[in-house]
Order: sequence, then structure tokens, then C-alpha cells
Amino acid sequence: MTKITKEERAKAFFKEGYNCAQAVFLAFADDLKMDRNTVIQLTSSFGGGMGRLREVCGAVSGMFMVAGMFWGYTDPDDNRAKTEHYRRIQKLANQFKEIHGSIICRDLLGLTEKSDNPIPESRTADYYQKRPCVQLVGDAAAILEEMIRQDKHH
Repeated sequence: MTKITKEERAKAFFKEGYNCAQAVFLAFADDLKMDRNTVIQLTSSFGGGMGRLREVCGAVSGMFMVAGMFWGYTDPDDNRAKTEHYRRIQKLANQFKEIHGSIICRDLLGLTEKSDNPIPESRTADYYQKRPCVQLVGDAAAILEEMIRQDKHH
């Protein structure tokens, strides 16, 4: 039996209708032993570059939230831990940027308007044809899965 990758899981969740942040986080929810509904609610604001404001890509936000659950700091005075964590987050962002050129939703979608109508688009075949979101979600999950794998080998 082949193991389903986080990339495949994230893409499948997105195709089920979950937003980009939800899809990425849900791919890792079992590893984090987090309740699905909690994950879905926590990440619900981040679709469409934060509530369709077209700011930071939801897949990237989801990747950062999962990274926080794996490696985040808990002591607000621990500057070393903060620095290490922010270094990791910047590395994740840079890896995503190397593939896609940006972490900003509107840039990734080629939109000229800064924010968007709050009403989500219907998930039709045409939507999936013109939107790179399935790939963005998959890549964010794959980048994170690789970092986790490397972390376990150190």
C-alpha cells in the first residue's frame, strides 16, 4: 500500500471545497492530533488571501500555522526560540517563492485589484482550470512535509 503524501491530501481537501489554508492544515491535522472541526474553523478566515482580500496566500498561511504547531515557541521572552522559528518561517516562504515567485494571493492569481468580492467563486471545472490553487496548496504541503522529514533525520 502506498502512503498518501501530504501534497495529495491537501489537494484532495481543496477539491472537496475547503479553502487553501484549510486544505493545507487538514493534511497535517492527524499528525497534530487536532480535531478536524477546530482546524476547519481556525483556518476558515485565511482563504483567498485572508477572507478574499488577496493578501498572503491561504496555502502559505496554512503552512505557517502548521509550522507553528510543530515548532512554535511558547515563551514570549525567549528571543532565541522566536528567532529560530521566524528563520524557519522565512525558509518556508522562500521555498514557496522559489517555485511560484510570490506568497501574495493576487500576484499568484494575476489579479490587478487589491481586494475581492467577499462571495467565493463556485468550484466549477472552469474554476479549477483558471486557478492555480490546487497546485499552490499541494506545493505548500509538500514543502512542509519535506521540512518535517528533514527535521526527523537530525
